[in-house]
Amino acid sequence: MSPISEAKLSRFDFPEGFVFGAATAAYQIEGSGFGGAGASHWDTFAATPNNVVRAEDGRVACDHYHRWPADLDLLQAAHMDAYRFSTSWARIMPDGRKINPEGLDFYDRLVDGMLERGLKPFQTLYHWEMPSALADLGGWTNRDVAEWFADYAEATTRRLGDRVAAIATINEPWCVAWLSHFMGIHAPGHRDIRAAARAMHHVLLAHGRAVQRLRGMGQANLGIVLNFDHTDPASQSPEDLAAADRWDGIFNRWFIEGITRKTYPEAVLAGLSSHMPQGWEKDMDLIGQKLDWLGVNYYTRHTVAAAKDTPWPAIRDVPGNLPKTQMGWEIYPQGLEGFLVRMARDYVGDLPLYVTENGMANADVVEDGAVSDRIREDYLFAHLAATKRAIDQGAQVKGFFYWSLLDNYEWAEGYDKRFGLVHVDFQTQKRTPKSSYHALARALARND
Repeated sequence: MSPISEAKLSRFDFPEGFVFGAATAAYQIEGSGFGGAGASHWDTFAATPNNVVRAEDGRVACDHYHRWPADLDLLQAAHMDAYRFSTSWARIMPDGRKINPEGLDFYDRLVDGMLERGLKPFQTLYHWEMPSALADLGGWTNRDVAEWFADYAEATTRRLGDRVAAIATINEPWCVAWLSHFMGIHAPGHRDIRAAARAMHHVLLAHGRAVQRLRGMGQANLGIVLNFDHTDPASQSPEDLAAADRWDGIFNRWFIEGITRKTYPEAVLAGLSSHMPQGWEKDMDLIGQKLDWLGVNYYTRHTVAAAKDTPWPAIRDVPGNLPKTQMGWEIYPQGLEGFLVRMARDYVGDLPLYVTENGMANADVVEDGAVSDRIREDYLFAHLAATKRAIDQGAQVKGFFYWSLLDNYEWAEGYDKRFGLVHVDFQTQKRTPKSSYHALARALARND
């Protein structure tokens, strides 16, 4: 499909009932300094030198806590069907245990506001905000996190569950566990293989316990959101092929195989087994709770090679030659098509799939009151086309959520990297819809 025909895609090129929306995350937009929210490990991570650009945090962010009606209006005006949002554990339970009524009241208003605008609420329970009080107890390295998380999931769902269209337990377990406990790039910033092994397991244990708890309450439409990274070997040498297999195992297979096969990839256990929690094998039935749907987050690909004479996993990145986003990520829409087909073929069959995140960072600027981001338009429609190709091959893809509605707090990148369909001036909080927003709105308009 050529870029010209991709740009002409509209909602009418997708199956009846296909859901289009945009996604955000609580800490990235709400403003954690409002509404009685407690401290999270992102606050302390950001306050530590050299972790986050300019030591910026999410205390104000996009001030969505106060500006949410206008932000929901932007979704409605773009003819979107749904909004993927997250609830903040630290806002609802500032100490990780006790409910903050003001926090639940906020999400009550937010969900009602979506419904009033004809938007389906797609909720994520955990998008990386561990209350500091629980981080003090070891956070994801502590097995008790499974019960802490299930308690939070139950309390939140008792309040909101009657009105949300779907609930995801956890967003991107790879980021929660590996990126944050082995690579040290996100909070809590550990670089410890033992902590990583425990987090890799406990994050799935928490998912399974939460699904079990919510299922027992009669809650429907439960899923999880996994992120995937297309992996190519730098060469066809046995060493590089093995390195690519290890990376694919760590990034792409560990979590989906834990849930759907109740096993972990042998290539990854070869490095992690001696650091895993004792008796972890007995947890796999709980981890393998039945899903109602699977969320697929996809952004880029990596080319990897073996890194000789280095500790496991002995992998190094090799720069690619494709066009890159502001994050330095290669633009490779074929990877999204590949993962949607792969999930259907190898893991979940006819289970509903959603593209829960896909987007790009770009150095957008306001000129004469407008933002032209044609590169994002091309990126967006190329990935919509990839999604359509996956559907044509039999993948049961039911929706697509662009990341993100707003420019926001981009974690360790602070406020430097802009992913939004809508530009945010972080000094004035002025919102300016970009050309990509207008292009998507035209594609989603109905003939009524």
